[in-house]
Amino acid sequence: MRWVGVGYRGHDPRWAWSPLSGDGAAAKGGRFNPAGTPALYLALTIEGMLVEMGHGFGHRIDPLTICSYNVDVEDVVDLRTDTGRAAEDADIAALSCAWADDRAHGRTPASWDMAARLIAKGAAGILVPSFANGARPDMSNLVLWRWGPSLPHLVEVHDPTGRLPKDQSSWPGSNA
Repeated sequence: MRWVGVGYRGHDPRWAWSPLSGDGAAAKGGRFNPAGTPALYLALTIEGMLVEMGHGFGHRIDPLTICSYNVDVEDVVDLRTDTGRAAEDADIAALSCAWADDRAHGRTPASWDMAARLIAKGAAGILVPSFANGARPDMSNLVLWRWGPSLPHLVEVHDPTGRLPKDQSSWPGSNA
C-alpha cells in the first residue's frame, strides 16, 4: 500500500545532523531490524513519539532534537489490524516479542524473522502498533527499511529554515 503523511522522531542531539540515515538503528538493531539493517522508525503522532522516546517513563526523557518528516512511500505493509496481520501471516506475539531480551540471550527475535520475510517480499516498511510501555491502542509507528529523497519511497525531514546542524562538528568536544 501507499502511505502518505507526517511522521515524528526524537533524535539524540549529537546525531541530529543526520536525521535520515538509519545508521543508529543499523548499528544496534531494533524491534524490526537486526543489527546491520538500516531502519527509520517514525511515530505517527507527536505524543506517540514522546512515549516511544521516553520508553514509557514520561517523567524522564533524555534531551532530544524532535523532527517531523514528510512521507510518501509505496510498498508499506499495514500490520495494525488483525486483518492486516492475517494477510501477511504475522501474529501480534511476533510483533510484540521481547526482542531485546531475545537478543541478549542469543536468540533471534520473532520480529526480526517477520521483518526479514517482508523485506524479502519487497516491503519498504510496515505500519505497526506502538509497543512502548504506556502506549495507547491508537498509537502507531511507521518503520521503513527503504527510503530516500524521491518517489516511490520519499521521506524528507521538515527543516525549511535549515536549523538542523550539517555535520558532527556542531557539538564541541565530540569524538564522533
